[in-house]
Order: sequence, then C-alpha cells, then structure tokens
Amino acid sequence: MIIIKEALALSNLLKKRHPGNQHIGFVPTMGALHDGHISLVKQCKLENDITVSSIFVNPTQFNNPADFEKYPITIESDIDKLEAAGCDILFLPSVTEIYPPGKPTLHYELGYLETVLEGHYRPGHFQGVCMVVDKLLSIVQPTVLYLGQKDYQQCMVISKLVELKNFNTAIRISETIRETDGLAMSSRNVRLNEQERIQALFIYKAMIMVKNEMKPGKLGALKEKATRFLTEHGFKVDYVDIADASNLALINDWDGRQKAVVLVAAYLHEVRLIDNLILN
Repeated sequence: MIIIKEALALSNLLKKRHPGNQHIGFVPTMGALHDGHISLVKQCKLENDITVSSIFVNPTQFNNPADFEKYPITIESDIDKLEAAGCDILFLPSVTEIYPPGKPTLHYELGYLETVLEGHYRPGHFQGVCMVVDKLLSIVQPTVLYLGQKDYQQCMVISKLVELKNFNTAIRISETIRETDGLAMSSRNVRLNEQERIQALFIYKAMIMVKNEMKPGKLGALKEKATRFLTEHGFKVDYVDIADASNLALINDWDGRQKAVVLVAAYLHEVRLIDNLILN
C-alpha cells in the first residue's frame, strides 16, 4: 500500500498509473477503523481496478471542539487494517493540505436535508462534510464512492453534493455492519466503558421496538415511547424520529406503504451515538 500525504502527488499518481479506462474506488474515513470500514474497502477492492482510502479527521464538521479533540486516533492499527484488506493507496493529508490558508469557504445549497435531524442538532455540520468530500472527490476523481448506511442522512447529503457539483462518480451505500448483539459499529464506541457498551445496545432495541410496533396511522405515541425507553436506560435523547427512507421527510401519519426509516441520536454521558433502521 502506498501512503501519500499531498493532494498533488496523489492526483499525479492516479493520472500516471491509472488511465481513464480503469475504475477507481474510494473509501473516505476519519480513521479509528472497524469492520464496517473494512467491509467497504473489501467491496471496493472487488469492484474496481484500484482502491483508494483516506484518513482525515475533518475539523469543519465538528460543532463541539471537545468532541473533535477526543475523536479517537489509531493511525498505526488503521494502516495495518487497510493493508490487510488490500487497499492500494492511503491518502493521509494534513489540515492545511485540505484547507489551504486563504481559500474562500464555499456554501452548499442542501435545502431540506440540512434542516432536520442531524442538520437541526448540529448546525453547520453538513457544510463541513460537504467541504471535505468536495475536496477529496476533486483530488481522487473516483469512479465509485463507498459509504456506510449508519450515517444515513450524511449519505443523502453526499449524494446531493455529487449532484450539485456534477461529479462523475457513482455512490454505493452498504448496510450498517453490527456487532453480534446488534450494536452498530462506530469509531465512537471505543470511548464507551464496559457499562456504557452494554447500555448502548438499547438504541438498537428501541429501533426494533419501533419496527415491531409501527402500524398505519399517527406515529407520535410510538416515537414518544421509544424516546422514553432510551431516557429510562440512561440516555439524553436528541431525537427518535421516523422519516421517508427516500428523502428524509418526517412522517407523523404513516399510510402503511411509504418506505420508512427510524433514526436515533442520543448521548451516553459525553459520547453521542447515532443509528438507524429501515422499517419496511
């Protein structure tokens, strides 16, 4: 695996070694890699001529500076995992490489997507996501971009970005990879102590409860029940909501046919966890 830290060097390498008739797959990450990330790398490897991954903890998408400072950094083990998975190139840029001083800050017209759920609770977060993904896609120019469904709203935002900027890149979204007990794999899980790790599973249990109990009609009572369930198990809940799976329009009255997803964001002490589950 080749490790490259400069954008120009990466662009030049890809242009030189991999002419336009070859497929480039790209898996962007913020490091602290787990089996969810690695499954994306392996899928990318199967479907493309070259697999590029990146590790960059993006400061512009953190509303809370303390959260940025505490984000887990495990670069040596990350490199070992990517090599073992067959990644061809790792892009490992500095902050100044991605955000050179003096460059103007762009604004992305994300519309409704930026106003609900994560957009509401983390204002500016998706602008930061778009800034870094715009930059990375411009550098790598991949044929296919690989994303995980655990960041459901972020997948929609990045799809919108690709459309806005006319990137010639297809997007593959893979199912959330879970531990055997149902907990969604997440880089933030390493910040949980043993007791919190057990508690964290109640997010999955709350979503399963919603899935099992959802019936056509008003959904307010069911959402309140799931929120109360999490609160009783030690969470500070930002939201438990149900949305149209295709556009994230919030659903308050379900017709029984509309494809829906339940989305959750909740704190266990200092650690904010998110998850989602397709309901039908």
